[in-house]
Amino acid sequence: MYILAPSVLGADFTKLGEQIKRADQAGAEYIHLDVMDGEFVPSISFGMPVIKALRGITKKIFDVHLMIEQPERYIEEFAACGADVITVHVESCKHLDRVIHQIKETGAKVGVALNPATPIETIIHVLDLVDMILIMSVNPGFGGQSYIDYSTEKIRSLRNLLNERGLKTDIQVDGGITSDNVNVVLDAGANIIVSGTGVFKGNLEENITRFHEIFKCYN
Repeated sequence: MYILAPSVLGADFTKLGEQIKRADQAGAEYIHLDVMDGEFVPSISFGMPVIKALRGITKKIFDVHLMIEQPERYIEEFAACGADVITVHVESCKHLDRVIHQIKETGAKVGVALNPATPIETIIHVLDLVDMILIMSVNPGFGGQSYIDYSTEKIRSLRNLLNERGLKTDIQVDGGITSDNVNVVLDAGANIIVSGTGVFKGNLEENITRFHEIFKCYN
């Protein structure tokens, strides 16, 4: 199944609730929420109060991406705020296995993210424990960056590895993706696409429709 996850970092924060409602009504399956702490990444975004407030305006899947140090401190709180999927970075977890099980205990689905230069080998031993792997195709921390080309081979290698193991794990890709280049990551094996400015810049409804029309070619 191919899924679009609009990243709210690309939205107009003065109209955030309205734009999330529009994305919902236009058919976006997930809402991607990037939580940044100013330590793991340079920027600071938002936290539990914003997610809790937004939870009341849509029933779509809340895909919460924790770009924070020691995410284990807040897993239960993010789940309580309405996170359906909680993704942590392998680079920020001292004991990744423990954090994975911590997320599972909340009832949320588990995602593990890899920064662009982090090799797939770092998560080989937990592949069968997670629901989704997020390949960052930009260095995290800022929206509007350009897609890093070597991400394509990384996605392809991961999909091949999952296929070899008989795993149906989702591959999400985040960074520099628009309807103009999404075919590249879909061809490589990704099935959940995060896009911020590619969704929210210009006509939101037309942008979402364009992504879904491309997805139809892969179903």
